[in-house]
Amino acid sequence: MNILFLCGSRGEWGYIQPLIDLCVRRGVRHEICATNMLMLSAYGSLIEEVRSQGYNVTQELFMSLEGSSHFSMAKSLGVLLQSFVDTLHRVRPDWLVIAGDRGEQLMGAIAASYTYTPVAHIQAGELSGNIDGVTRHAIGKFAHLHFAANEDAAERLRKLGEEPFRIHMVGHPALDPIVAGNVTHRQQLGQSYPIGDGGYLLIVLHPTTEDFEHQHLQVQSVIDAVQLVSCPRIWILSNNDAGSTIVRQKIMAARTSSDHIFANLPRADYLGLLQHASCIVGNSSSGLLEAPTFHTPSLNIGRRQHRRVQGANVINCAFEASSISSALERAMSSSFRKGLASSKNPYGDGRSSDRILRVLESTPISDTLLVKRLTY
Repeated sequence: MNILFLCGSRGEWGYIQPLIDLCVRRGVRHEICATNMLMLSAYGSLIEEVRSQGYNVTQELFMSLEGSSHFSMAKSLGVLLQSFVDTLHRVRPDWLVIAGDRGEQLMGAIAASYTYTPVAHIQAGELSGNIDGVTRHAIGKFAHLHFAANEDAAERLRKLGEEPFRIHMVGHPALDPIVAGNVTHRQQLGQSYPIGDGGYLLIVLHPTTEDFEHQHLQVQSVIDAVQLVSCPRIWILSNNDAGSTIVRQKIMAARTSSDHIFANLPRADYLGLLQHASCIVGNSSSGLLEAPTFHTPSLNIGRRQHRRVQGANVINCAFEASSISSALERAMSSSFRKGLASSKNPYGDGRSSDRILRVLESTPISDTLLVKRLTY
């Protein structure tokens, strides 16, 4: 069996890295196709980190066009679709594994489906609040196996008309390293990041593509609110969706001595910062997916994660400075954090990779798998 992993963002890397590590330990053949943000120095050149750790990156696809607009974003996906067909022709994998809800994963699913390459989708069936939600739903019709994190996602796949044998509830693989303890300790973090001995905010703010025209006001509302909190602020810069240039420019222009800004972080360091943060602020899925395992309060702003399954650690608010300030005060209170001590993560138990790999190894590749039928 040879598995091809498609990865275009740091979020996707967090999803697939635990499964790739398991492939390494078990001697399962695999390759990584790196694209989009992994290839861009402005977004941290994640490919360099991946390669330096010894991972088997055999394919590199440049796709991202300058512009940070809806049009450059759409055209970039077209570039990837053309290039990835050639990648599939070269590699001829037994499985293409994709993860999440970004456009490059949809392009991978389309190319693989039309070449009758089996597609397995991690984090299938969930909701997202913007175009990503539509993308994940569309991937559901092209993927041959669905790895759902919880029953809510699995039920949505059934309603999509997917045959029951294709749906496997496995949890979220990004939790596996947390449960395994592959997280940088606070003492080590203090040697590399200016977090001090007290509290700090971890801020991860992405553009919301349908709010493109209001992006500058939304970012400013977050800046105004967090600057009222007298503690260090660790900013992780956004992905490269439409509006990302505005987000980055506003953050850099408002920078003070308390703001520490990074384009990308090693995965173990990011998890360590998430674990010890007073609160994660923004609209990243990380506040909903990984943060509950650490019992870290999450202030989720706007509609990017609208209607997604949430743990007790999440507080929702609008892109208004007063609303953010009020919600942040509640999230950072000792009573709120104390109330999270016995809460559970609705995205699994941190043992997902083994379940996923067992399904891939045991699923016959036949017409039953490749020829999809609707159940309605």
